[in-house]
Amino acid sequence: MSEHKSSSSWALALAALGVVYGDIGTSPLYALKESLVHSGFDPSGDVAAQVFGPISLMFWSLTLMAAVKYLLLLSHATNQGEGGMFALLSLLRSKKNAFSPKTISVFVLFTLFGGALLYGDGMITPAISVLSAVEGLGELNHSLTQYVLPIASVIILGLFMVQRQGTAKIGVSFGPVMILWFFTLAGLGLYRLVDRPEIIAALSPHHGLYYLTHHGLHGIVIMGMVLLAVTGCEAMYADIGHFGRGAMQKAWFYLAYPALTLNYLGQGALILNNPESVVKGSPFYRMAPEWMLIPLILLATMATIIASQAMITGVYSLTQQAVQLGYLPRLKIVHTNPDIRGQIYMPQVNFLLMACCLALVWTFGSSSRLASAYGFSVAMGMLLTTALFFFVAWRVWGWPFWKALLPAFVFAVIESTYVVGSLSKFFDGAWFPLVVAIFLWIVMKTWTDGRAILFQAMQRGRLPVQHLIDEIQKDRIIRVPGAAVFMSASADGLPLALLHHLKHNKALHKQVILLTVRFEDTPYIRDETRHEVEQFCVEFYRVVLRYGFAESPEVFDDLVQALDEKTKIKKGSITFYQSREILLTNGPGKMAAWRKRLFVTLSRLSRPATGYFDLPPRQVCELGIQLEV
Repeated sequence: MSEHKSSSSWALALAALGVVYGDIGTSPLYALKESLVHSGFDPSGDVAAQVFGPISLMFWSLTLMAAVKYLLLLSHATNQGEGGMFALLSLLRSKKNAFSPKTISVFVLFTLFGGALLYGDGMITPAISVLSAVEGLGELNHSLTQYVLPIASVIILGLFMVQRQGTAKIGVSFGPVMILWFFTLAGLGLYRLVDRPEIIAALSPHHGLYYLTHHGLHGIVIMGMVLLAVTGCEAMYADIGHFGRGAMQKAWFYLAYPALTLNYLGQGALILNNPESVVKGSPFYRMAPEWMLIPLILLATMATIIASQAMITGVYSLTQQAVQLGYLPRLKIVHTNPDIRGQIYMPQVNFLLMACCLALVWTFGSSSRLASAYGFSVAMGMLLTTALFFFVAWRVWGWPFWKALLPAFVFAVIESTYVVGSLSKFFDGAWFPLVVAIFLWIVMKTWTDGRAILFQAMQRGRLPVQHLIDEIQKDRIIRVPGAAVFMSASADGLPLALLHHLKHNKALHKQVILLTVRFEDTPYIRDETRHEVEQFCVEFYRVVLRYGFAESPEVFDDLVQALDEKTKIKKGSITFYQSREILLTNGPGKMAAWRKRLFVTLSRLSRPATGYFDLPPRQVCELGIQLEV
């Protein structure tokens, strides 16, 4: 039994290499070079003093951020094994009376902004990763540089075009490719390390501290570039539920961490021997012997595609969670694998990411210029995660205040330098992820507030269920054959769709079900608590179906199963009724006029609940209802 668990853990560790560590694993392509360039590297000066500092800072960033914060501490802060910003929020909400409603609302705002930041990261990651790999063509022949942008664009376009096919078949090769990639990183590092073994001294933290103090305020700018070495840390936490803490730690400590360390040391050794490699080319590609350059470019391109795929998948998952928690309008979700609920494709999100990635490639033109834009969203997301983790450790886990504050303070100090360093390049491109995050935060906040106002408007016209039950029991309502399911966001009162149906058709079906679908703050719901059924009278029921925010609802099947003990219902005889709200902005809702107009626009873009829940279109009837918000 233990052998089976061990082999399963290693298989998950292999999968984690491909899905989780692709982003951080491709950082050596550009991270050290950009740190040196932005620190004003001078090939004619004291090269050792200029190289030891950045390598020290990168090594300790990998150690403190990736290993200690995410894999050793935050990996325990999960909700039913699921990680990520929304998991932290659900943990904070799970502790009753620990926080006031006002404090919880602040946590929600933090979480929404943290989620919005991931979109900027998701747009930049494919662009900078693929560009940095394809730029290796310039090492082969400088005349090939003119083809870098078209080739990178074709790769990015192809990457997004195949998303609709699902990642199941491609994903099988992710792990082996990334194993080869990490072994290549380590091998190249060792190949150069033997020439200048003294570079190992760069692992001492005093080199990094001296480097920062020597550069004064400019050291903050350098930290904004050092951050490039730890992009992808959030993926470790967000994907913890897919692979488990043990598998993630094995993949990191046994392969990814030592391979990255060796590669940065190897690049440092190369630069000690050939300082011109920083300003005249790519230190990463120049580590390889000439015969290996073409295979290395191809392998790097495959690795960056995998890194991009992992980020795209992460954006899909985050969007699905945000939709199901009510922070974004309902969007089309295509399940690409019928056996695995988590494999999804979202056409609108895919098109948005693709358009932005291509625009970034052609606007910035090189990975060096794009590096200035990259990092802010990562750094800010890390800082917000640290803040939420502090409150989880202190108030939810019950740690002493000092014990919760100490690691959070250390992480926050480091991450604050990342944030300020990234903002120092604001006009060079760091504005882009900030603008994206603010725009999406406004969208999510407007959608959340608008739904609350809409709910209040619908409640004003709602009647108690007993009112209709009395009419039915007095035989004042005509009943016709069939089953009608009236969908409602609230499990109180009668749905407006039912009232409008009854008003215009003067009859009700023999079987009536009031259906409410709820998404909870937990990632998964146990099957035994999936549904609640309440019977009001003969063949008149209210059903509440509950799902976790990481689940894909199967409403039709679960509804039939929920009613199985109460009544027999034929799937083909069911008609689903859903109200289609026509919103007017002249209502009493306390929201700015421009936000009301934005909410109305978002409502028009939102998929109807019946379409979102993948109900048979020929068994759905929508009723238009005007409401003032």
